[in-house]
Amino acid sequence: LSGADNETLKQRRMQIMSRGLPKQKPIEGVKQVIVVASGKGGVGKSTTAVNLALALAANDSSKAVGLLDVDVYGPSIPKMMNLKGSPELSQSNLMRPLLNYGIACMSMGFLVEETAPVVWRGLMVMSAIEKLLRQVDWGQLNYLVVDMPPGTGDVQLSVTQNIPISGAVIVSTPQDVALMDARKGAEMFRKVHVPILGLVQNMSVFQCPKCKQRTHIFGADGARRLARTLDLDVLGDIPLHLNIRETSDTGQPIVFSQPESDEAKAYLRIAAEVVKRLPPPLE
Repeated sequence: LSGADNETLKQRRMQIMSRGLPKQKPIEGVKQVIVVASGKGGVGKSTTAVNLALALAANDSSKAVGLLDVDVYGPSIPKMMNLKGSPELSQSNLMRPLLNYGIACMSMGFLVEETAPVVWRGLMVMSAIEKLLRQVDWGQLNYLVVDMPPGTGDVQLSVTQNIPISGAVIVSTPQDVALMDARKGAEMFRKVHVPILGLVQNMSVFQCPKCKQRTHIFGADGARRLARTLDLDVLGDIPLHLNIRETSDTGQPIVFSQPESDEAKAYLRIAAEVVKRLPPPLE
């Protein structure tokens, strides 16, 4: 095919594919949606999402922030935000988010027993995602941070195709295995035309609390190399630190419980970088 014919064929394929896609509809009351994603599990995506939401609120107290956990199979937000119980229903039969640390939160973890596994097929998962997206009364939010599950499957596609997303934050450790999947996640967002705000390099370095020696357990600057390859920015580095793990496990995220710590300040800087890169909000 000539160059012109090839371009025409690509446009035709896109038109055919777009016919089967749902029309994007904003979440009522939400001005900007920021998704936090990773290709691989266990890289600290949920910890980043929680502390990013708190940091957005801490950097500008005039902004209302919400946190949506769409990881149906492994919701982490209830524990990290120290929240339990079921959401109440509004007069219009919408679920009201649970509130802690000034952040409105919704998660599948509020709708099932804490220890109960979610053993669902794809259609049931899609139905649950639809409810989390459309049947929650968020009030008025400036930012809704969405904690995505790992991977590039049905949930990611459902979220990105149903609602307009202001930007995506990709979280990865510097390890090559994690970076391979982070790249796939970035390419997925590009395919569905979601702007990528940048990468967060999590667990970037470990500093021994006794001797202060710094060790790059997962490798050094892997996310920076990937960012250069993809022509993306690195929003910041988060160290591998005991305080971050302990505060997450006890439901007192470090941005809230230790706001003057170096680790909390790293999240605050990342939140500021995210805001700089966001497009103008929906009116």
